[in-house]
Amino acid sequence: MATDFEAYTAAGVLQARLVARDRLGDLLETMDSLAVEGAVLQLLDGSASESQARAVVEIDDLLLVVAPPDTPTPVHAAWHELVLEVGPYHVVAEMPTLPGFDPGRSLTRPGGPFVLLGRVAISLGGAPALGEVEHDFAWVNRYAIETYEADIELGAYFPGARETIRMGGASA
Repeated sequence: MATDFEAYTAAGVLQARLVARDRLGDLLETMDSLAVEGAVLQLLDGSASESQARAVVEIDDLLLVVAPPDTPTPVHAAWHELVLEVGPYHVVAEMPTLPGFDPGRSLTRPGGPFVLLGRVAISLGGAPALGEVEHDFAWVNRYAIETYEADIELGAYFPGARETIRMGGASA
């Protein structure tokens, strides 16, 4: 059974079919690479897209991965607005946390490289005029985040990222 696969990389947007029986979210957390078929990479530099019948994609090369419609999502979550810079992309999204979550006192940290986001709007280099793409849900590679802006402290979620101005007034 093949699953549609769309991911944002430093080079461009990859669209393909993922040939696997497991859910995509589980694969992102457990595999080092993914096998895909019918891969088309739309390059950011505007040159002709690249196609391959079969390809292997390294998980570390994926900056954002669009979640398929059957992805389980949190039911009783509190959603926090985020603004992220990840590679060449500017992302405005929401991140779910459990009610009462206090990042400064939490013992729970994300275990894998990807964090689920909702209401995801992606533009190139912070220029929505060049086009903005929206997705209901996507995973972001938390190690690829360069800067973030949020209403809560997320340093443990995005190690190595620089916090810019915190939403709601206080600066970092």
